Amino acid sequence: MTETGHIRQIIANYAAAVDAADVKLAGRIWDNSPDVSFIHPLGQAHGCGEVKGFFTDVMGGMFSDRKLTPRDIKVHVYGDSAWSEFYWHFTATQKKDGVQVQSDGRETQIYRKAGNRWVLVHVHYSAMPASQ
Repeated sequence: MTETGHIRQIIANYAAAVDAADVKLAGRIWDNSPDVSFIHPLGQAHGCGEVKGFFTDVMGGMFSDRKLTPRDIKVHVYGDSAWSEFYWHFTATQKKDGVQVQSDGRETQIYRKAGNRWVLVHVHYSAMPASQ
């Protein structure tokens, strides 16, 4: 598999971790470092514990069903560093009231090569820009 292919697999696993609120899968794709960070609409997370908390507390705590669909993925590899950018569509059911929610956004992910595998070190996602 190419380096780009490995990064695309991380994105697929990331989406699967969101869909299942699977902290173990998330732990396999994120670097195990206090330096990792995650910027999301509800705030930000720093360090492995807080990032894993996003999957359990936010995704698993707020929603009973989730589906994250990345699209238009672009991957850029520069030696032992890489980044990706993509758009996504998210659908979910809120636990508190059963209401279906949908959102669209864009995301940047940054990776580093740790030995012979790629790991995620930063995610920044945001809503789509307001139309003019």
